[in-house]
Amino acid sequence: MDIKAHILVVDDDDRLRSLLKKFLHEQEFMVTAAAEAAEARRKMAWFAFDVIILDVMMPGETGFELLESLNDKQKRSVLMLSAMGEAEDRIKGLEMGAEDYLVKPFEPKELVLRIKTILRRNALNKEKSRVVQFGEFRFDVATSQLKRGAEVIYLTSNEMAMLKLLAESAGKPVTREALSSLMPGSGNERTVDVQITRLRKKIEDSEGKPLYLQTVRGAGYVLYTEARAKGDAA
Repeated sequence: MDIKAHILVVDDDDRLRSLLKKFLHEQEFMVTAAAEAAEARRKMAWFAFDVIILDVMMPGETGFELLESLNDKQKRSVLMLSAMGEAEDRIKGLEMGAEDYLVKPFEPKELVLRIKTILRRNALNKEKSRVVQFGEFRFDVATSQLKRGAEVIYLTSNEMAMLKLLAESAGKPVTREALSSLMPGSGNERTVDVQITRLRKKIEDSEGKPLYLQTVRGAGYVLYTEARAKGDAA
């Protein structure tokens, strides 16, 4: 399954934000937009974005301040976008951990090329370290082996295939249709629900209140690498 890269655009300029959202949709990216840092934080709490296009000058918390608060993995996905084109500004953004810095005004095609460069670079880094950790569990995507500490957790072939797809898409919903296509004879959505229930029994403390493998209503299932105390996602 070809999963679209999910991009977060953070910019207080309504017109530019709208144009970027439309243009990036046309380039077949998933796009979420935020008008300021606080809104961006709320959306980052629910979704793992592949690229974050971050404006520098915003009312309240600036892009630099938001960047500083991100973890290293998130920073490697940040492309700073700013009218502040002085060398010291670009250097500041890069020294703070941003992956790239593009000065306004810019050519949309150049923005897409830079986004694709970030995606390729992060994909290579991910390929080198293909272990997804959630709670006490570590799942090696390359070998499809699940461990809890030193203990190897037995998985059926169906559970392996499903967990691998969910782990490769960690933080993003995977449809029941995509999961059912992994089953012998293509399976069906009911089969997927049964397999998810069995998988939850192996990785959740409470099957009824899952913290990691959650249902996304109307979308499918998602594997979070950090516990979501509210249970199933809306």
